[in-house]
Amino acid sequence: MDARPTLLVIAHGSRDPRHAATVSALCARVRSLRPGLRVEVGYLDFNAPRVPRVLERLSAEGIREVVALPLLLTRAFHAKSDIPSVLRETTARLPLLTVRQADVLGPSSLLTDALERRLAQAGLRPGDRRSTGVVLASAGSSDPEAIAVIAEIAREWRHTAGWCAVRPAFASASLPRTADAVRELRAEGVGRVAVAPYVIAPGFLPDRIAAGAREARADVLAPVLGAAPELARLLLRRYDRSVADRARGDLAALIA
Repeated sequence: MDARPTLLVIAHGSRDPRHAATVSALCARVRSLRPGLRVEVGYLDFNAPRVPRVLERLSAEGIREVVALPLLLTRAFHAKSDIPSVLRETTARLPLLTVRQADVLGPSSLLTDALERRLAQAGLRPGDRRSTGVVLASAGSSDPEAIAVIAEIAREWRHTAGWCAVRPAFASASLPRTADAVRELRAEGVGRVAVAPYVIAPGFLPDRIAAGAREARADVLAPVLGAAPELARLLLRRYDRSVADRARGDLAALIA
């Protein structure tokens, strides 16, 4: 049996079938980058299999260690509450299984690399940066920490990439909305406005972002991050960090 922990990617789930298809494609890319690593998917809601069922199956198959990786871009309610609760409740029934929750994906330079890939696919060229304002459109959250992180990503991305401006926007829970952010950039004299969805998979909120971009007549609308190669590498980076942290903890306990 492979001694490496199994990677369990935890996705939120959606009634939109494009969501699960995108998650499957992303996990397939992860497997292609790390042959032999077992990669499973579990959902919190809407889709199957749900996280508890996956963990129960893995335990029954003799798997003893799992890295549970939230497919989330910010550390908000799902990462802080929902996922830990599900993992605690399930592992309490599975005493032979050890599950370690990895960090969320963002922030990371790999994510901004993926955003730039999507903007290039939508037609932006390197020479357009100085005249283009970007709306960094995320799903939104009521968690102040998550909102602050999105704002900081926008500031840092403008600084490092040389965009004319980068403004955060949100599809729910927070303001401004995508259309309002586009209009604000226009009012400030920005000649070209691009909307970059800071979301992984299609669904209701990404569709709301796209509708806002069309309503305000943004010049460019990038696709969602999807199964971008940068995103797949980031999943493996978070997995490796979790495995290394556990190894260091085991070593410290042994020395003590």
